Amino acid sequence: MDELYKNRKLAQGYPGLDDLAFERKYSSTLDEKGNEGSDGDISVEMLLKWLDRLVDLGELRNVLVLGCGPRPLRIKALTQKNYNAVGVEPVASFVRSAREYLGSPNRILEGSAEEIPLPSYSQDLVICESVLEHVDSPTKSLDEIFRVLGAGGIAFIETTNRYRISLKGENAEYNVRFFNWLPDVVKESFVFHHLHYDPSLANYSLRPAVHWYSYADLCRLGRQAGFGQFYSVLDLLDTGDPLVSKSRVRNILLNKLKFNPWLRALTLTQRGTPIFMLKRR
Repeated sequence: MDELYKNRKLAQGYPGLDDLAFERKYSSTLDEKGNEGSDGDISVEMLLKWLDRLVDLGELRNVLVLGCGPRPLRIKALTQKNYNAVGVEPVASFVRSAREYLGSPNRILEGSAEEIPLPSYSQDLVICESVLEHVDSPTKSLDEIFRVLGAGGIAFIETTNRYRISLKGENAEYNVRFFNWLPDVVKESFVFHHLHYDPSLANYSLRPAVHWYSYADLCRLGRQAGFGQFYSVLDLLDTGDPLVSKSRVRNILLNKLKFNPWLRALTLTQRGTPIFMLKRR
């Protein structure tokens, strides 16, 4: 251990973390047999189904995927459905891999959420999944998302939930039980330890999660950026959806949760993301 850090400047971080992060991220898109898995928990079909209940899908043609990673399956699926999808990725090795994967270098741009290399008002939809918790500046990132969206554009954001309750202490980011409930100074100490001594703490991420949100936090940040309307997945579920229609209890609960502000608020403490932010026309 001492030899590993002997000649390292501390600001260089954990030796070889770039390669470890690439290997972990790349393998996360493959199933146990090495075939393509999924790019996130939400399928393109499900996302489009929700969007179709929110706006006219025919108005959504230009799509930006922030933090698309080394195997941008989401972009591939969208282009196959004739959407003009592009990706922005801050990690150079991920950019090279993504371009090779798609065979289309123009679809992947190197950049960050804080400085999106696209013209203002050029996008109809921005997909920001598992990104906002990792950025350096959430306010700058949302300002940039707002800037590149045209009038009536939508930001789809899925991120960490600061109030999520798990009896096992699972938090989807750190291999530390109940991490999202720890005091801020303890969180910062684990972040430091991950980046400099033990990158397995946050699954070898180059940018471990440092921001934790509630639904209300996201609405507040969105309004500061200029967004005017906000919707949760709860608002877009329908009694005809398979997971709901198969259970009479779920069917009854959905109607109560959607139309009772108190029950909706209680539900959103646990299911506050994904969130859809709309830019006014």
